[in-house]
Amino acid sequence: MYRYLLFLTLFFSTLQASVSKAEADLRWDVEIPISVGSQAFVDFEDRKIPIGKVMKIPNSSRYPAYTASAWGKPGRVCASAVNAIHMLLSVEKGKGRTISLIPSETVAPAATPGTAIVLDGKGGTGIFGAWAPPIGTPVTIRNSEGTERPLKADDLPQEGETLKLRVETSDPPVFVEIENHPGGRVSTLSEQGYRTIAKVVRPVGGTGRFGGTLYQSVSRLRANHTGVIDISTSPYGKIGGFQIVPLKHGDSPEMASMWHMTQWMILAPLDGVPLAGNPPLFDGYLVPGPIQVEDQDRLNFLSLWAKYGRRSLALCRIDGGPWRFLPESIGRNDNSLKSLTHLRIYFPDDREPLKD
Repeated sequence: MYRYLLFLTLFFSTLQASVSKAEADLRWDVEIPISVGSQAFVDFEDRKIPIGKVMKIPNSSRYPAYTASAWGKPGRVCASAVNAIHMLLSVEKGKGRTISLIPSETVAPAATPGTAIVLDGKGGTGIFGAWAPPIGTPVTIRNSEGTERPLKADDLPQEGETLKLRVETSDPPVFVEIENHPGGRVSTLSEQGYRTIAKVVRPVGGTGRFGGTLYQSVSRLRANHTGVIDISTSPYGKIGGFQIVPLKHGDSPEMASMWHMTQWMILAPLDGVPLAGNPPLFDGYLVPGPIQVEDQDRLNFLSLWAKYGRRSLALCRIDGGPWRFLPESIGRNDNSLKSLTHLRIYFPDDREPLKD
């Protein structure tokens, strides 16, 4: 296993530094017809890859949405997960208004009936896996004449129109490394070297029953939104994981228990700029990526690099030992991560490294 981990480390850190800047352009569009029975697809290099048929369309929006939605940018994706994608319409009186994309087989409490487009399929696949958009992805509506307009609260997509997500590449750090103790450093590694961006206020010590982890594998990202990084510690089909949250989320009513439980790691900024809603942790980069049981027909459209490079991989050190996958932990276990001393999350990058 350690040889495999060494390969992964070299794969992500050495090659990622040689990515072509010229390739930081549009990668693909996701197009979802607002019409029950119509096929949604990814437009990738002039190929149209089906990602599920539309089963339901929204007739309203959700307000107020979950607290952290208000830290996103209106007209853009504000959450990307294996079980839901949330899009921010507006921020009203400090609260977000959203509509969502969800698969027909899912657990997604933040998407209420009538406020979501439902695609036929399972969580963790298609747009909820290999083709997932990062936070900040722009969302537009295209009418029958081909004219596009921004997604807004007073102008929801109508039947016969098309919702469009424009997924673009970025220039992410290689990884973020976290020392799991009070005051521990949170540092990123990029082409410019190491940079400390935050500190640990409360370390993680256990795992809990975060529903969406049902659709993700151990040591992989379950969700990222403007106030949460959710990591799975359970195999696909089982529930278990933990969350990393910014200090700002501590004031959220739905997060009150995190100060008394071990399933949350809480981070604080160093320079006064809020972590919530800002890159590199809570905007712009992290996506679930293809899960281990992702439909191979979909993955065949991606290069070998994108199959592996677009995965948000989490590694850890136990009692200061060698880097390894997270220990498997299913359900609530308040002490399953008590010996975790370091955590490293590799940022996904689907750009092909330069060839000789």
